[in-house]
Amino acid sequence: MATIQDVAKAAGVSAMTVSNVINGHPNVRPATAAKVRDAMAALGYRVNVAARNLRKGRTGTIGLAVPEINRPYYGRLAAAVIAAAGRHGLRVGIEQTGAVRENEVAALELSRTRLYDGIVLSAVGMSAADVEWLRVDHPVVLLGERIFGGPVDHVAMPNAEAARAATAHLAERGCRRIAIVCGPVGPEPGVSALRLAGYRQALADAGLPADPALVRTVPELTMAAGAACARELADAGTGADGVFCVTDTVAMGVLRGLADRGLRVPEQVKVIGFDDIDEAAYLVPSLSTVDPDHDAMARRTVELLVRRLEAADPGPPPEEVVGPFSLVVRESTGG
Repeated sequence: MATIQDVAKAAGVSAMTVSNVINGHPNVRPATAAKVRDAMAALGYRVNVAARNLRKGRTGTIGLAVPEINRPYYGRLAAAVIAAAGRHGLRVGIEQTGAVRENEVAALELSRTRLYDGIVLSAVGMSAADVEWLRVDHPVVLLGERIFGGPVDHVAMPNAEAARAATAHLAERGCRRIAIVCGPVGPEPGVSALRLAGYRQALADAGLPADPALVRTVPELTMAAGAACARELADAGTGADGVFCVTDTVAMGVLRGLADRGLRVPEQVKVIGFDDIDEAAYLVPSLSTVDPDHDAMARRTVELLVRRLEAADPGPPPEEVVGPFSLVVRESTGG
């Protein structure tokens, strides 16, 4: 098996330079780094990740705690995090919290006993009042939900901004009675509250009335709940001609419920979702949606976690990042 010394000799550099290239140090000239990588490839050199982790006192595994594994959104998010971690030589252990506060706290507390070097937490049950639970002795990055004033890095979903854009898209397509289907809205700035705020801002921007009858809340963000809500919306005679759903899963149910009442999409009612799950492109009609760029969010999340792993205490101040988004216009809004 080739050694660092073998690579150094073949590339005509020092062993320290080879080590710097392997560890991604920025002070290596691109031409030199390319020459080292070519030598590594020619000699079949492979980094001994286990030995490197042992020297650093690490396991090479990070945790990812998400509310549910069997929802398309979280499955896609997990795949993106696993891919991003793999580019840094890290493996990922996945935990399911059920969106329960106590389980999210336990995931933070037990990370060390499960031999994680750090953890990515998609917090739903926790709130700003739980900020002290984030002060653990290992790196933590929050992903997705917004917890204000936390002591850790946070990559946030563009909830309000993207919801505003999605609702504005319906208005631009001629909708004048735009409904929203969201989850329960409490005092904490959760996903439904933030997307509801974006929806209301878009209505104000377009000069459309904010009719309380068009704000529909479901107990769970599921297809079954979306379908039932759409049937109720139609039966109530609200005259809704557009529906913004806070998730694609809910939107899939809404399409079913509207069809049950004989309403055609997009001719009579236009529908847009949020998440751009894979299934959205294959529905009939295909679903317009918000693409929050899961891959970009996952990359930034893992980069922040790796930065914490590499940094000496106390490390840089916590960073708050809002992910990018784009609208994907398909048949459900006349695309």
